Amino acid sequence: MSTVSTSAGPTVTETPAITIIGSGFAGLCMAIRLKQSGFDDFVILEKNDALGGTWRDNTYPGCACDVPSHMYSYSFELNPDWSRMFAPQQEIWDYLERCAGKYGVRGHLRFGRQVDSLEYDDDTARWHIGTGDGEHFVTRAVVSGIGALHVPSFPDIPGGERFHGTAFHSAEWDHSYDLTGKRVAVIGTGASAIQFIPQIAKTAGRVTVFQRTPPWIHPKPDVEIPERVRTGFRKVPGAARGFRDSIYWLLESRALGFTIDPKLMKPHEILARRHLERQIPDEELRRKVTPDYTIGCKRILISSDYYPALTKDNVDLVTDGIREIREHSVVTADGTEHEVDAIIYGTGFKVTDALHEQHIVGRQGLKIQDAWRDGIEAYLGITISGFPNFFMLLGPNTGLGHNSVVFMIESQVEYVLKCLRLLQRAGADTLDVRPEAQRDFIDRLQRRLGKLVWNEGGCTSWYLDEKGVNRTIWPGFTWEYWLRTRRPRLADYRLS
Repeated sequence: MSTVSTSAGPTVTETPAITIIGSGFAGLCMAIRLKQSGFDDFVILEKNDALGGTWRDNTYPGCACDVPSHMYSYSFELNPDWSRMFAPQQEIWDYLERCAGKYGVRGHLRFGRQVDSLEYDDDTARWHIGTGDGEHFVTRAVVSGIGALHVPSFPDIPGGERFHGTAFHSAEWDHSYDLTGKRVAVIGTGASAIQFIPQIAKTAGRVTVFQRTPPWIHPKPDVEIPERVRTGFRKVPGAARGFRDSIYWLLESRALGFTIDPKLMKPHEILARRHLERQIPDEELRRKVTPDYTIGCKRILISSDYYPALTKDNVDLVTDGIREIREHSVVTADGTEHEVDAIIYGTGFKVTDALHEQHIVGRQGLKIQDAWRDGIEAYLGITISGFPNFFMLLGPNTGLGHNSVVFMIESQVEYVLKCLRLLQRAGADTLDVRPEAQRDFIDRLQRRLGKLVWNEGGCTSWYLDEKGVNRTIWPGFTWEYWLRTRRPRLADYRLS
């Protein structure tokens, strides 16, 4: 690593042409494709001491993918050896590690670099990046691959700081604490909670699940993939690719209700209701876990062991709101005191407000908070007017409710590569999306979203910001997004 001394200002650690922030699926994909495309002057800044993002951080019991493994992987690096249809966390993390080694990007990684500030210099047309350990990077282009699901969200419950037992978020699992025989409170019933609750219920003395809103749940068709099938994927030309393609179109067909008309969600609801009725015979418990909103309004979850876990003798489901937390208990709105030894928060992540906390300053001192005064938005979810050569992966409105976000990531990475080539061909320093192009895109996007299940389904979810505007989900098919991002439209950008 080189250190460059300057006559004024902080000492510059490195001056790469491109800087990637984050080394999860998005950041790693960007690095690999840069390498394959002949861009070698780049670094990846990673805040932790290992790559992997979500799949490094989330190590709770039962953590696994909820998209079929063969689709939740790079199209250019198929993995014929997935052990299950829905791979567990360790296997996905191992896959990312292998990709980093195979494609030669480890040398570009800078671990322990928590990015604290991003500031654009108008005079030099360069981004200045400051890290928590005092290092300073100067770069032409920035690619943010930090994702949305990495900042744990904790509910604002009075008395939480008074609790004398052990308390932690599912994304920061305390493996040193033995739950065997303990009285455990689980707050939240989202995607992570329905994976770890069945696991901890096997050994905990009592598990009390505090549910605010019940999720719609589909059965999880998870099976072990036999060795003979894996051998076929390895040795038969096109077998793995064909299997992946069939999964893609099967998942894509689920988007009809999401992208056209909420009434088309009825088959999904029928499947969920039948699953619920089969697994929970008790009418009172069934009533508690039956949602009262249109399926798809909140994330549809998949599990075949969550409902059976709720029927166990040592598991209680509480639907009364939580009034406060005391030194040794959780107290609900009806005054009932539930004594517990540990609290596990399965309350998800900060999504729509996570980037508001970032120190990002663009052209002429424009702060990201001012640019997003009315809500987070980006052209195609990738570029933001006033922030030249700054690209986002899995940015606003590029999340999915029906297919694999890895497909979206690859579409965005290819788009960024073409933007970089456009800069090269034009001999330009910067590329900045025109405000009118961004505005037109956002207006069309929100008009479409306003008619769909996320806004019309009768629920509140993490898809929506504090104003009730969906800033998270792509409102169409993924192939539509792929078409929109095949090449940048020169008329939508200002080159300088």
